[in-house]
Amino acid sequence: MSDATGVIHDIGYQRYTGPRLGRRQVFGALYLHGVRTVFGLGRSAKAKIFPWLVVSVVTVVAAGVTAVRSQIGEVVMTYAQFADAMSWLVIFFAAVAAPELVSRDLRSGVLPLYFSRPLPRGDYALSKLLALVTALWLLLGGPQLVMFLGAAFTTNRGVRGVWDELLDLLPGLLYAGLWAVVFASIALLVASLTGKRAFAAGGIVAVFLMTTPVVGVLSILPSQTINQLAFVASPPTLVGGVGNWALGDRLTQGRGGMPIGDFGPVYAVAAVLLVAGCVALLLLRYRKVAAR
Repeated sequence: MSDATGVIHDIGYQRYTGPRLGRRQVFGALYLHGVRTVFGLGRSAKAKIFPWLVVSVVTVVAAGVTAVRSQIGEVVMTYAQFADAMSWLVIFFAAVAAPELVSRDLRSGVLPLYFSRPLPRGDYALSKLLALVTALWLLLGGPQLVMFLGAAFTTNRGVRGVWDELLDLLPGLLYAGLWAVVFASIALLVASLTGKRAFAAGGIVAVFLMTTPVVGVLSILPSQTINQLAFVASPPTLVGGVGNWALGDRLTQGRGGMPIGDFGPVYAVAAVLLVAGCVALLLLRYRKVAAR
């Protein structure tokens, strides 16, 4: 009987001796990948068509507004009003971007792979949310910067005019951030419920569009209080109500704005609760997904 012998073959595998990155780097990588995904960067030409078409449209509108202002010497549209005017386009952008961020991962079944690493369950959801917020804010904030540069270079009041223009731009950027946070929170929550991108996109658009008639019904009821609170019922009008209260003439240009009465703080609280509720439900959703 011969003794059994084993042979170890060296097939070239080597141990990894480089740095082992931690939670912060994992979160940052997911966030950066999410922003690139929204704009189709690093993906096929087909994936770039819709996001960059939308970017082109909002940029052309901003350039047109700037050109008209330089010709007539009057403000045609404030920075905050630009965000309002582009809000419906942002809805459709979010309806396409959110499913790309989360529905694809659900459908392809890669979440167990993500969660097999030392990645907290909430970090995945929050990185995707932050990526979508950033993308929507850039979508509105980039054209606002174009409007600012056009106004700054054509002002006839020198440094004082540029400074005044900057003071108008900053609230506009904050208002764009509010649009981005509210829209991204709702869109990503809806998209996380299904792995089918078409269903997710349709669900996102439906959430925004189906709440609009509710505002119309409430605003014609024979109660002034209900009329003034009616705009809470739909996310776009809710954000508009917060803008009316917080920005005043920067948004309305003395044209009255939305009839919200003295309920501005109520609109602000409602917006905070809406975002907080969506984020909480999003985290709960991924806690259940990871537990499967």
